[in-house]
Amino acid sequence: MSDAAICAMLPIAARQGWTWSTLRAGMAAAGEDPALAESAFPGGPVQAIAAWSELADGAMLAAAGDVSALRVPARVRRLVELRLHQVAPHKPALRVALAHLALPWNAGLALRLAARTTDAMWRGAGDRSADFSWYTRRLSLGAIYGATLAWWLRDDDAAVEPALAFLDRRLAELARLQRPKRPAPP
Repeated sequence: MSDAAICAMLPIAARQGWTWSTLRAGMAAAGEDPALAESAFPGGPVQAIAAWSELADGAMLAAAGDVSALRVPARVRRLVELRLHQVAPHKPALRVALAHLALPWNAGLALRLAARTTDAMWRGAGDRSADFSWYTRRLSLGAIYGATLAWWLRDDDAAVEPALAFLDRRLAELARLQRPKRPAPP
C-alpha cells in the first residue's frame, strides 16, 4: 500500500463512497495491482480511512515545520489551519469518511483517530506535558477541532476561512474560560 494509492482513492471516494471498489480503483489509479486491495487493507474501507488520517497527520506536521516562534494558541491554530487546507480539496471524501466512522461499530476507531490527530497537533505545537494537562489539552482541542470540522462540513464550499473564523471564536472562548477568576470583593 502506498501513499499514492490512498491519494488516488480520494476523488473516487468523493463520488462513490468508501467501498472495496473504491480501494481497488485507487490502487489501479496509482499503478498498483487492484487485486492487492484486500491484503493492503484487510480491515476494508475503514482501514483505508485510517491510513488517510495517518498520512494527513504526518503531512500536517511536515508542513508546520518549526512553529516555536509563535505563542501556543497560535501554534495550535496554525496546525488546525494546515489540516483544514490539506483536506479542503477532498471535502466530499472527508464527509463520507466521517459518515463511515460515525457508525456504531466504528466508534472505537473514530475515537482513536481523533485522539491521534489531536495528539499530533499538540506535539506539533510543542506540548511535552506528562501530567493531567496532557489529557485536558487533548480533550479540549478534540472538542474544538470536531466542532470546527462539523461546522465546516455543513456546506459544499471548500473555503476554509469561515471555518478558521469559527475556530478563532472557539479558541477565544476557551482562553476566556481558562483565565483565573478574580476573587469577589469582601
